[in-house]
Amino acid sequence: MLPSSDLCRLQQAYHRDRAAGTLLENIRRVSTIAAAAWGQEALIAAGREERQVRTRAVADDIALRKREATEEESRALSENPDRGFADIAI
Repeated sequence: MLPSSDLCRLQQAYHRDRAAGTLLENIRRVSTIAAAAWGQEALIAAGREERQVRTRAVADDIALRKREATEEESRALSENPDRGFADIAI
């Protein structure tokens, strides 16, 4: 399962707060590195989410074109080409 950009941003904020609120240097160092890593992962996740939206739009467009082409083919194969128009619900 891939993390969403929102989850990554929440983790980044958590680690930044942890780094800012601690007195121990090693925890501050590790939390700062973790926050930077979650920030990079958030950018990657945002890009992935944008690609998924674009891909879904293209897939929906292709499905619509195929459906329209199938309807036109079925009308062309009918003995009475006008029959297809009577079946359309308005």
